[in-house]
Amino acid sequence: MIVKRAGRHVVLAAVPAAVFLTLGLSGPALAQGGKAYQIDLAQLNESGSRGTVMLSLKGNQLTVQIESEGMVPGQPSAQHLHGSTKGHDFKCPDATDDTNRDGVLSNTEATHDYGDINISLTTTGDTTPASGLAVERMPKADPKGRLSYKRTMTVSQDVVEHIKDLHVVQHGIDRNKNGKYDFEGAGKSELDAKLPQEATAPTNCGEVKGAAVGSLPVGAIETGGGSPESTQSASVPVTVRDGVAISVLAVAAGAVALSRKRASAVPVPVRTGRENTGGRA
Repeated sequence: MIVKRAGRHVVLAAVPAAVFLTLGLSGPALAQGGKAYQIDLAQLNESGSRGTVMLSLKGNQLTVQIESEGMVPGQPSAQHLHGSTKGHDFKCPDATDDTNRDGVLSNTEATHDYGDINISLTTTGDTTPASGLAVERMPKADPKGRLSYKRTMTVSQDVVEHIKDLHVVQHGIDRNKNGKYDFEGAGKSELDAKLPQEATAPTNCGEVKGAAVGSLPVGAIETGGGSPESTQSASVPVTVRDGVAISVLAVAAGAVALSRKRASAVPVPVRTGRENTGGRA
C-alpha cells in the first residue's frame, strides 16, 4: 500500500495482498476473527512527524502497534488514545487551534478538538488517563527519530463498541531544533511546570476511520482535507485469513480491473440504419 499525496487529498494505491502501509506493520499481529483498523498519523506543530498505527481487537483485548518517524531523537513520546466512548464527535486539530497565537499548538488547545485521554499507551504498567504524563513508561525514539511500539491490553466494553470514535496522538516536538526537549524552545508545559512545553505538545494525530474485519468499504474512499498539518489519509479496512492481513483495497482494485476487462469484451452493436427508431431519423 503506497500513499501518494495529490494536492490536498491523499490517494491510496493498492499493492499485492498481505503488504501493509509504509512502516513495517505486519498481519500476524492481528487476531483472527477480531476487528482491525489501520490509520495514519499526520504531523502537528510542523513537526515533520508521521506514522502508521494498527489497532486490532479480539474480545476485550486491544493490540496497538505504532511505527512513526520524525520524532525527537532519543526522547520519550507520550502517546494516547483520545476521544469519547459516549458518542461525542472529536477530531484531529490543526494550526488554527493555536488560540493564543504563540506558534505552538499546546495540548490544552488541541484537547478542544481531540478530546481527553481515554487510554495511555505506556510500555508497561497502568494505561489509564492517570498515566498520561508517565514519560518514564512511554516509548523512546531511536537516534534517527524512529519509534516502534506494540502492546496488548484489556479494555472496557465501551472502548470495544466505540473504537472508531477514538484516535491516536503522539506528543513531543523540537521547536528550537536542538535535538532534545528543553525550556528554551517553548517554555514550561501548561500540564506540568516541571516539563518543557516541547515534551507535551502534540507532534501528530490520526483518526480511527476503519471498517470491521471482513467488511467492504461503502462508497468512495475517505480522504482528508485542509491544511498539510490536518490532512489525514484514509484508513484501510483489512481482513485476516490464516493470520495474514489482506488489504481490502487490493482486492477491490482487482475486482475493478476484472470488471473493466469484461466490459471491454462485450461486443458493441453496429447500427445499420434499418433499426426501428420509432419514427425518428
